[in-house]
Amino acid sequence: MSDTIFTKIMNRDIPADIIYEDELSLAFMDINPQAPVHFLVIPKKAIATINDVEEDDRELVGHLYWVAGKLAKEMGFAEDGYRTVMNCGENAGQTVFHIHLHVLAGKPFGWPPYTDRMKQA
Repeated sequence: MSDTIFTKIMNRDIPADIIYEDELSLAFMDINPQAPVHFLVIPKKAIATINDVEEDDRELVGHLYWVAGKLAKEMGFAEDGYRTVMNCGENAGQTVFHIHLHVLAGKPFGWPPYTDRMKQA
């Protein structure tokens, strides 16, 4: 897998608003937020898509969700609720091919999560 923008953020080659880091993961604010609170949690291990997650990666992917919950509590929006999203592939909206968990909060979300673009299709 080639270097992605996330690899460059992990290596501190480009700046990011990093809000959490441990030996397995990194969390930082999204540069194009879709909600009042929008950050990403990524594994430090390069995994392109959910389809590339292997059996040995199960705990790592679970760790991403643990980090999301920890930060939701620390940032004060856990009780109000939040959405987590992990897109898989281009048709699902994945633009960076390094798995990443979107955490969105700070407003009510509807269901299904249609966008205006989808409604027009």
